[in-house]
Amino acid sequence: MLVPALIRKRTHAVRVGHVLVGGGAPVVVQSMTNTDTVDAAGTAKQCIELAQAGSELVRITVNIPEAAEAVPEIKRRMLDAGCIAPLIGDFHYNGHVLLTKYPECARALDKYRINPGNVGAGVRRDEQFSTICKIAVDNGKPVRIGVNGGSLNQELVMRKMQENTDGDLGKTSDDIIAECMVLSALESTELALESGLLHDQIIISCKLSRPQHLIRVYRDLARKTEQPLHLGLTEAGMGMKGAIWSATAMGVLLNEGIGDTIRISLTPPPGGDRREEVYAACELLQALGLRSFSPSVTACPGCGRTTSTTFQELAEHVQTYIRDKMPEWKEKYEGVETMTMAVMGCIVNGPGESKAANIGISLPGTGEAPRCPVYIDGEKAVTLEGNYAELAASFEALLDNYVARKYPPKTPAPAGVAN
Repeated sequence: MLVPALIRKRTHAVRVGHVLVGGGAPVVVQSMTNTDTVDAAGTAKQCIELAQAGSELVRITVNIPEAAEAVPEIKRRMLDAGCIAPLIGDFHYNGHVLLTKYPECARALDKYRINPGNVGAGVRRDEQFSTICKIAVDNGKPVRIGVNGGSLNQELVMRKMQENTDGDLGKTSDDIIAECMVLSALESTELALESGLLHDQIIISCKLSRPQHLIRVYRDLARKTEQPLHLGLTEAGMGMKGAIWSATAMGVLLNEGIGDTIRISLTPPPGGDRREEVYAACELLQALGLRSFSPSVTACPGCGRTTSTTFQELAEHVQTYIRDKMPEWKEKYEGVETMTMAVMGCIVNGPGESKAANIGISLPGTGEAPRCPVYIDGEKAVTLEGNYAELAASFEALLDNYVARKYPPKTPAPAGVAN
């Protein structure tokens, strides 16, 4: 039976900086930079951009000594810019070394991500995993135990495969991988607790690259632990494929109440906008009714009635405009993220959808009079005419006026506290 949406059943809550994860808190969006961490200025700039786009936690790679040395500077630059998004360090293979040798890095980060599949081998694995946990204890930092299908502990996998063969258990390789991922997460959680971490300092994830497998593993994981769960389809891919595969798996799980923090791991094209993964995660939560991050734009797909591209251009322009304006609007106005807009292409559904939105415009279809009625809160307010540039400028002005009039000024938060 499905757990109703909006119910998050994780007993433990983990505080990451000023952000609460689990324990009934809203699902948190996070992202990860793709800059060279050694470039402190470039990495801080991308962290700030991701946070402004809606990422409430930002993760960076810490893989070499120079990257560890850069972390305090990255954090300082973020704070100097007024960005208080918690900064997470992503460690593989040598995290125990870097966090030990660079204590300022350990202090500057708000959370450490540990992959138990590549922290070491044999006895050394437990020792090195425990070292990171003890540094987290000393610095009062939480950790995420992040199990990945692509870097799963092979000793564990081979042991379980041998048990399957010896016992003639009939499990498939997918069955064994799923079992090993959950087991790795649970055993690592126990080791983290033995190392001194508390329940309210541990988040867990078990990420795979196929939606059905992810759903299966997280359902099992959710039954076996009360720790907050980070949710994501790893190596989801590029563009439409990555977004759809991620939404397919994560939408099912989130609607069952599984998942306390999420990332949609999109592969950007060369020079692409890293913020797209943030926008996708925010849209997913907004589509499920779990969070509101930004005003939504309803737009028709177009048909033979809408042979002009004007409404498509205007819809794209409006979407870009509100994304660019949201950092400013979010700081100034209370509740603006719940605003709805419509940009429609003909008379069939145009007036109806425009009336249903807070503010909507219905452009003329083929054979219709060249006039564009604008509806505000269900009432026809004005009729616009002109070319695309004139329509865009006029509609922008109406949007700005509506936001300033409709949404109350936001009370400034005390210093060091997020709005």
